[in-house]
Amino acid sequence: MSFLIVIALTGLPVYAAHRLGVDYVLIGLYAIVASAVAYWVQAVDKRRAEEGLWRIPEANLHLLELLGGWPGAFLAQRRLRHKCSKGSYQVVFWFIVLAYQFAACDSFHNWRYTHATINYLERA
Repeated sequence: MSFLIVIALTGLPVYAAHRLGVDYVLIGLYAIVASAVAYWVQAVDKRRAEEGLWRIPEANLHLLELLGGWPGAFLAQRRLRHKCSKGSYQVVFWFIVLAYQFAACDSFHNWRYTHATINYLERA
């Protein structure tokens, strides 16, 4: 089930990137590598937690998700049962996923909402 959720959530950003001229093969390779790295780092953090060792900072985990590894991080959270019940972590994680969805949707509208936000911030 988790794999189907990942496919559903990656569809829109992948299609948006393709519309912007990025090749599907390049998108796929990047997504696979970024997700594999994020999954591996989550697994290392889980192992360190179980062994009582120094943990990987959550900011680093979120950075990997922001750089495109959120599908792998999602799968790691579900498969390894790591960070899936920590509310503060999940809020940031889902914000990142929603940011990808928003960016994809905004790209379909010629970045109208992004431009409006920038204009508003420049006037403030």
